[in-house]
Amino acid sequence: MIAPSILSADFAHLADEADAVDNADWLHVDVMDAHFVPNLTLGLPVVQSLRKATALPLDCHLMIDDPDRWAPGYAEAGAANVTFHVEAAHDPVQTARAIRRAGALAGLSVKPGTPLEPYLEVLKEFDTLLVMTVEPGFGGQKFMAEVLPKVRLAREHVRAGHLRLFVEVDGGIADDTIEAAAEAGADVFVAGSAVYGADDPRAAVEALRARARGAMTG
Repeated sequence: MIAPSILSADFAHLADEADAVDNADWLHVDVMDAHFVPNLTLGLPVVQSLRKATALPLDCHLMIDDPDRWAPGYAEAGAANVTFHVEAAHDPVQTARAIRRAGALAGLSVKPGTPLEPYLEVLKEFDTLLVMTVEPGFGGQKFMAEVLPKVRLAREHVRAGHLRLFVEVDGGIADDTIEAAAEAGADVFVAGSAVYGADDPRAAVEALRARARGAMTG
């Protein structure tokens, strides 16, 4: 699945930018609070407005402090998937359950330097694992291939039946990196500048999807 990131879109025309990728699977919404990461983007009111402006499922990635308090509100606002960072959460299991009760899938994200092994048991409470392939906080960064062993580990546990979740990657995903992520076992790909920096965002979505599928079946 391809999830274009509106972090790379024109914030003055978000409804139009969502329409420009209406062939995507999810629309990725980066929420940053200038505390957990050194950048400030958009928050709950914009998500509520986007929900009215597009039929695409909203994939909200919360790069914020205290997600235990704030994450369920994004599910209540109509997000399809709400992901928060394990590094910021005090009680990830209870937060995941609150997100699910509010009607969304629950996602857990790990930064590049955070090992996955300590959270494999916790991940049984989640629907999505988001492996950051850049340091969170800014778009347009270079893909970090050294984190792909975490993707492989997650996929091994899914194949073995220990976990049932989407394995999502976010950061530096483009024509020259998506195949490596797909081969490692990712099945949801967040792409920002590779989509919104293209002359034809819809065509860029299709091209990325084709490359990922080719890598998965090749």
